[in-house]
Amino acid sequence: MQTTGHHHISMLTKNAQQNNQFYTKVLGLRRVKVTVNQDDPSMYHLFYGDTTGSPGTELTFFEMPIAGRTTAGTNAINRIALFVPSYESLVYWQGRLQTDTQITTYANRDALHFTDPDGLALVLVNHNSNEAPSTPWAGSDVDADHRILGMATIEITVRDFTKSLQFLTKLLGYSVINMKPNEALLRTSNDRYSEIKLVQQDGPTQRPGRGSVHHLALRVTDTNTLLAWQERLTEAGFVTSGVIDRYYFHSLYVNDPNGITYELATDGPGFLRDQSVEQLGEQLDLPPKLEAKRAIIEAKLQPFEEWM
Repeated sequence: MQTTGHHHISMLTKNAQQNNQFYTKVLGLRRVKVTVNQDDPSMYHLFYGDTTGSPGTELTFFEMPIAGRTTAGTNAINRIALFVPSYESLVYWQGRLQTDTQITTYANRDALHFTDPDGLALVLVNHNSNEAPSTPWAGSDVDADHRILGMATIEITVRDFTKSLQFLTKLLGYSVINMKPNEALLRTSNDRYSEIKLVQQDGPTQRPGRGSVHHLALRVTDTNTLLAWQERLTEAGFVTSGVIDRYYFHSLYVNDPNGITYELATDGPGFLRDQSVEQLGEQLDLPPKLEAKRAIIEAKLQPFEEWM
């Protein structure tokens, strides 16, 4: 049994308006859903991605206005790579990001490193093609030849390298495609949109804050497959969240032996469940279980219209 690639990755941001400005106006992603953290509806949950927020393209953020600085450390997801079509795209992005950073290499690809306004470490990497999990947003003002294609390598540092490596390979079905001392590059189904870079790092555990990563979500096809994963993980001795209905997909959460949080998430129903393609991301959407509390929820949030 294997997962089928990256689904989404979720981070913390201190300011939703600033976050929205950077990911839509600078990176050119589409804001496909404005909703709330279903476990704590007092905070926004923003989704960015391609035209419809396809699995493999989604970057999501929980707004926490009281979030302090992230204290660097191990046992953390600490870098996110995003594919762009070509080396020329990296040159284009050097100019767009107005950075003096040089093009280097990362995970054996040409790469351009930068950070978002919260300090989240990001890197654009050369895909050497326009192949993507779905369709980049045509409404972006980024040149069509250089738009972001989807999630690439996700870097994870851990104190106990062997235990996390075994979790990924023996349980989640990843294959090692490149091994160095204390470092492994892994994929599932030989899919570049599923790549994880696992790095051994000693020291204290990261203390999360703004710009830190909460979890990485991996794709599964449907709820029946998710239930099979729950059984597999439980039999292996791991405690899971059980299957949770997130309305736009179903989820199952589990921590690896180093405390890295993974979510297994179904491909559907998707964000078109309650909006048309044209309307995605243009209002605050709530799942039915929260709709009756809309007035209470909206009263605790900064009005969405002020930062559109």
